Amino acid sequence: MTFLLHIFDYVTTSGHALIDRELYLPLSWIEDQDRCREAGIPHTVGFQTKCELAQRMIERIWKMQVPISWVVADAAYGGNLDLRLWLEDHRYSYVLAVACNEPVGIQTPDGQRRRVEVSQVEALLLEKHDWERLSMSQGTKGPRCFDWVAVPILHRWEGSRHHWLLIRQCVDDPSTKTYYFVFAPSQTTLQEMVEAIGTRWRIEEDFERTKDMGLNHYQIRSFVGWYRHITLVLLAHAYLSAICAQVPTPSPPIALTEPCDARPLLPLTVPEVRHLLGHLIWPAPSAVKLVLGWSWWRRCHRSSASYFHTKRRLQAG
Repeated sequence: MTFLLHIFDYVTTSGHALIDRELYLPLSWIEDQDRCREAGIPHTVGFQTKCELAQRMIERIWKMQVPISWVVADAAYGGNLDLRLWLEDHRYSYVLAVACNEPVGIQTPDGQRRRVEVSQVEALLLEKHDWERLSMSQGTKGPRCFDWVAVPILHRWEGSRHHWLLIRQCVDDPSTKTYYFVFAPSQTTLQEMVEAIGTRWRIEEDFERTKDMGLNHYQIRSFVGWYRHITLVLLAHAYLSAICAQVPTPSPPIALTEPCDARPLLPLTVPEVRHLLGHLIWPAPSAVKLVLGWSWWRRCHRSSASYFHTKRRLQAG
């Protein structure tokens, strides 16, 4: 069986980490009592869709009173009306991707209310000057810039100051577009919506980093064993993320033959902390200063590479 993992990533300005997980069990598994008994799946576990599992994780966060500014997810969740309504009922702002054929209610300039697909909104309502170029996040090669526009939409066929259709257009290929449903306070700016979407990259980053820590390398044959293993992986990743968030950028541990220039040093990353702990804790290092100096050099090299990639991209427009 291929286990399908659903994870919840919590992103702040200080750091980000995976903090919750759920196992998706296909209906064919739930209906096979012998298979469930062999895997140790309790009889109380019923079939739940991916969106129901996502809502279950958010409900746990809500009950623990963990603050959430935005809920961001891809089209597999954005197209689910029940999930959107639950988030709205609990006053959670969201930016959820939707498919290009997702239906939406709009009001045309002549006052008519129409039900159309999101891909048709541009031709009906937008002009060329409506688009605004904004960066949704900072990448290793510079800002991730796209053209954006937010269009107010109807909510239950009534005008709403809290619902928008957000459209992202690729700078290099204007025909490539991505659509999002947005629910947020009426004073929310386009920049805030765009920056919320930028946090979506963090879950991909954390997912890739935890793969080497055991997220996709295991031989699990039981329901409880799966949850224990994944929980330990998430705990280890959260521990490393906390180190990255708390450790300030130090001065060079040893004199370097090629010192860093005035460009800011990139912060510690989870892979770098793993590397340092692996060499400093076990086996006992023969030269602590050498290990720290080598780490410093790598970070200097990444800083220089990021600087020149960004400079070249900005010069190219």
